[in-house]
Amino acid sequence: MVDLTNDRKTEHIRVIEADAEVDRNKSYFDRIRLRHRGLPQLDLQQVDPSCEFLGKKLSFPLLISSMTGGDDEQLCRINRNLAIAAQHTGVALAVGSQRVMFTNPSARESFALRRYAPDALLMANLGAVQLNYGFAAEQAQAAVDCVGADALYLHLNPLQEAIQPEGDTNFANLDQRIGEIVAVLAQPVILKEVGAGLAPEDIELGLAQGVRHFDLAGCGGTSWSRIEHHRRQQITERPLGLLFQDWGIPTPQALRLARPYMGQAQFIASGGLRTGIDMVKSVILGGSLCGMAVPFLKPAMISPEAVIAAIEQVKHEFVTAMFLLGAPDMAGLSLNSALLLDEQ
Repeated sequence: MVDLTNDRKTEHIRVIEADAEVDRNKSYFDRIRLRHRGLPQLDLQQVDPSCEFLGKKLSFPLLISSMTGGDDEQLCRINRNLAIAAQHTGVALAVGSQRVMFTNPSARESFALRRYAPDALLMANLGAVQLNYGFAAEQAQAAVDCVGADALYLHLNPLQEAIQPEGDTNFANLDQRIGEIVAVLAQPVILKEVGAGLAPEDIELGLAQGVRHFDLAGCGGTSWSRIEHHRRQQITERPLGLLFQDWGIPTPQALRLARPYMGQAQFIASGGLRTGIDMVKSVILGGSLCGMAVPFLKPAMISPEAVIAAIEQVKHEFVTAMFLLGAPDMAGLSLNSALLLDEQ
């Protein structure tokens, strides 16, 4: 029997490797200008970028965002290398969707990462829409247990599902199903978009169901609409996946829209972040963590050491930007609008 979910995972990786324009590279963060300090009144060596999230201390606010997993040696190697690197550098890691492990038990191996990252902050991951297709608390708990996770991502991907040839598109009353998981799962649930952003209405629906952590995952980076376009056998004159490839709320704008709710919940900024400077801007706009995937995918295909080197480069960029802003620690960055030249 062919495992379509597992095959889809490997197809996604092939598309990302073959089509450079899957990364939309919109650079929305480049439009934000920061207030440079000629006299930062700091010793660069004393800048402290560490933070805490879900009770765990991180070396700096980096989350290696969800990528993949499945019954394939390359997928297993990618996740293993990411987990080893996360442990070594003290950053967080979220796995890709674990739906595949319920159709192919052999895929569980690619998500069993706690042995490689005994101290790291790890997130399990399921598609929220699957709660309308038979998944419930049992599958949510199994996903968390497999990873040894500290939290569960329930990801929202209506655009991807609408473009996907075999997409699951019943999102009706999904907030209630999410609330049922929040009520019974011991670990926190994080509501996450996958690249089109969360609107204030989405945040309010999540808050009403007890969700207190959100990954805004705006547009500007990887386009899952474009990825799914490549998987459609019937290509029309105006392909739907290309028409919607830049659909969504840019991540900086999603952070600004979320600001009224930042006293009630914590927000992860992801979607189009590519450098430590982007991370600093995200924290200033209210992000508690900053998620990146693309910068670590190719290194993860090589070795843990390659991923570690990529993470250390981003951290060096992040610390340098803090120094040039005169911010000695995360408290000096978070929601500090005085560091912005304007509030575009």
